[in-house]
Amino acid sequence: MKTISIRLTLIAAAAALVSCASGPNATTGTALGGLGGAALGGIIGHQSGRGLEGAAIGAVAGGAAGNLLGNGQDQRNAQRYYGQPGYAPPPPQPYYR
Repeated sequence: MKTISIRLTLIAAAAALVSCASGPNATTGTALGGLGGAALGGIIGHQSGRGLEGAAIGAVAGGAAGNLLGNGQDQRNAQRYYGQPGYAPPPPQPYYR
């Protein structure tokens, strides 16, 4: 019963983090951060005898950090693409022959 509740918690946390992702870098950051955090958390948790709990905590923390970093990159890319906030291009000039 305990393993089922832990697995359901992990699935719910992963679904919550992925739903926050808005752009391609945020999605990639969430996935890679979650995997890296789970690996690092599992290693650290294994040293204290609680590998699964460490992996779960690491996955949530890594996914959240990856999402924040990826979302920041997406916003910088959008700012470069669309220009500065409040910027409007000049109106087109009429063409006279």
